[in-house]
Amino acid sequence: MSQIFTVLGARPQFIKAAPVSRAIAEAGMTEVIAHTGQHFDALMSDVFFEELEIPKPAYNLEINSLGHGAMTGRMLEKLEEAMLAEKPDIVLVYGDTNSTVAGALAAAKLHIPVAHIEAGLRSFNRQMPEEINRVVTDHVSALLFCPTQTAVHNLTQEGIVAGVHATGDVMFDTTIAATERAKGRSTILADLAVQPKRYAVATIHRAENTDDPARFARVVAWLEEAARSIPIVMPVHPRTRKLLTQRGAMPTGLKLIDPIGYLDMAWLVNQSAATFTDSGGLQKEAYFHRVPCVTLRDETEWVETVDAGWNRLWTTSDYAPRRDIPDYGDGRSAITIAEILKAAI
Repeated sequence: MSQIFTVLGARPQFIKAAPVSRAIAEAGMTEVIAHTGQHFDALMSDVFFEELEIPKPAYNLEINSLGHGAMTGRMLEKLEEAMLAEKPDIVLVYGDTNSTVAGALAAAKLHIPVAHIEAGLRSFNRQMPEEINRVVTDHVSALLFCPTQTAVHNLTQEGIVAGVHATGDVMFDTTIAATERAKGRSTILADLAVQPKRYAVATIHRAENTDDPARFARVVAWLEEAARSIPIVMPVHPRTRKLLTQRGAMPTGLKLIDPIGYLDMAWLVNQSAATFTDSGGLQKEAYFHRVPCVTLRDETEWVETVDAGWNRLWTTSDYAPRRDIPDYGDGRSAITIAEILKAAI
């Protein structure tokens, strides 16, 4: 039976993997999952496997809390060992994290074809480690699953045309299913004592915002100013909470909560009036829920959301005229990807 070796490590990857893993199984293929441990907190890892019914990982590498070089190097070493043991037909990676590039490099050096879900995204800011991870992964991949036509164009500009497929966005698949489940199960609004469409959701976790004290202070000040107009609920990444604690004074107007499960987060965003984030995934999820977003970065790889008027950078004050984005597909992207994988093996 055909075997796919999947590398996961961070919250957005768990979300993307849910419909794909299901489609892989339904297509009659075997999947072996390796969890690098990049996100290791139960609230940012275990709960996603449970709520989204992702198969249990065969490998738990528990590699985290290290610098980029050390983390990527250890992942590369351990993933290579696992791939040598499993001898998969294809290695599947998601997104743009250290786990992504480590999985892609380990497979490429072993001459195992790499399939990259969310290929072709570019912020064109090489100061972002995620941008380096995207570019390197795409250039060693044999199958490149693009969520948008812009992503296809970006690859063409870099000379990558073989194995490129416009499949739509698997996160849309997940959002549709999760929102329907959350509608009848989530009690998050009652738990937080907030009213539908009368609050905003915020998250901060990107290194470009958290590693620079001056920039972090600017982001927090921006959120405090926004909170003067609308209450803000902010699930706090562990690294961000540490920085806020070191700051000495907690932000005013923000309801800080621990990270929450995907179903609760889906419903919290769905019922919000706005989303403020530096997360690539949450920018799209906001659009899927038709909630306007402000991206707390100076650029975004999801340019479609800006062009379509559902997203804007915090450095601008106005949204473009609002319209739908057909590129993201019809909620069957995972099935398309599984069919292409099966045909390639």
